Amino acid sequence: MAKDPVCNMNVDEKTAKYTSEISGEKVYLCSSACKQQFDQNPSKYGH
Repeated sequence: MAKDPVCNMNVDEKTAKYTSEISGEKVYLCSSACKQQFDQNPSKYGH
C-alpha cells in the first residue's frame, strides 16, 4: 500500500486511479481532489 501524501489515506498501487510523477517517483493519490492539490504544490507534501 502507498500513502496519499495529501490526506494520508492508504492507496492500493494496483488499483489507484490517480497518480502523479515527480522526479521519476510515482505518487499514488486517492481522488482527483487530492491529485489536484498535490499537482499544484508538490513541495508542500515533501516532493
